[in-house]
Parts: sequence; C-alpha cells; structure tokens
Amino acid sequence: MALSWTMDKIGPICRGVEDCALVLNAIYGPDGQDRTVTSHPLNWDATRPLKGLRIGYLEAAFANFKEAEKKVYDQALADLKKAGVEMKPVAMTDDDGRKLRFLLSAEAAAAFDDITRDGKVATLKGQSPNDWPNTFRSSRLIPAVEYIRAQRGRTLLTQKMEAFFADWDCIIIPPMALLTTTNLTGHPQVVVKCGFVDGMPRSLSFLGKLYDEGTPLRVALAYEQATQWHRQNPPLS
Repeated sequence: MALSWTMDKIGPICRGVEDCALVLNAIYGPDGQDRTVTSHPLNWDATRPLKGLRIGYLEAAFANFKEAEKKVYDQALADLKKAGVEMKPVAMTDDDGRKLRFLLSAEAAAAFDDITRDGKVATLKGQSPNDWPNTFRSSRLIPAVEYIRAQRGRTLLTQKMEAFFADWDCIIIPPMALLTTTNLTGHPQVVVKCGFVDGMPRSLSFLGKLYDEGTPLRVALAYEQATQWHRQNPPLS
C-alpha cells in the first residue's frame, strides 16, 4: 500500500547482503508496467576492492548516542576499519529535508483521499492528533503554491546531495540520520544489523549515489563478512 507515490521505494528484505543483491538483480529495471522505473544498470561486484573507494561516516550523528547504543556503534565503526574500510568523517544534516517534510503528508493524504472523503478514515485505529488519519484530514489544507514551491526545493535538495556525493562513493550513517532527505531525493541505502540493545537489534546504514546500489552493497558486505550480527535475531517470544 503506497503512502507516498514519489517517495515509496521497492527494495528487498533478505537474510544477508548478497541475497539482497540477488533479489535486486531480479527486480530492477523497467517491466513495461511502471513508467517511473528507469533503465539504469545494477553494477554489483562482490569482489570489488575496497581500496580506492571514497567512504565517509556521519561523525556527528554517531556522537549523539549514549551508553549502550554508543558502545554498539563505536564497535561497528571499529569493525568496519578492521574489515579494511577506510573512512573519513563527513558532515551533513537533515535540516533542509525536514523543512520539506510536508510533501510526504500531502502525498499520503492524496493516496488515502477516498477514505477521507467518505468518512471511512474514522474507522482506522489511530485517531490521536499525530496519527495518520488526522494528517490525511489536515493535509487537505496545504496551499497549492506552498506545495509547488516545496517541489522546487526538493529538486534543489537533490542537486545538493548530488554535489555532495561528487566527493564520496558511500556514506555510513546511523538509522534515521538522513531519513527525510533521502526520502525526498531517492538515494539508495543498505541497512544491516550491527548489534543489540535490550534484546532489540540496532542497525547501520550504507548510503550511496543515485542509481548506484552496487557500491553501498559492497561496503555493507565487507561489514557483514567481518561480523556475525546477520546470523543473530531478536527473540520472537
């Protein structure tokens, strides 16, 4: 079920990085049914040398964790270095993306407009002020002029990200660190487990250039091969 037609993205969920690459290889590219899909190739090479890749890590985002979580992410960065990943600190914020977040609310409201109009939205479970049904209702009041200006801002944000990635092949970030920005720009991410806190998994994200899923997959594979977190799961009871 789509929440946002221009921000939702199809991606595989698998047991390991190489499985994700196999599934992505099967589903990428146009099929004649979806005009939003491009014909960009998937350049995946599990043996690609790490040396020479320009890899950064979002230093400030990793510094924000405390206690148990900080220990998990400090170890994850250390394990990456042991795996042969040479990283340099980079700086980037989600501030510009957050300013445009109402685009997601507007698209979500459009996707669920039928049930908002006929009143069935009232049958959904969450009806608190910050729940989606009230977002669907209130987003009908977003001015068209502001929406169009925000779409222009979205284009500028994508260009800004592309200019940033001119110097980098992959950026390693904690989960959610640049979520709003990458929702808007479409830059691919690979997410893997990197530890547990109170029985729940924590994850590490590998962010790549537009239409270059192969590079973050390769760096994520190096981390996966150097650790055992992908073989561990939280209790289901």
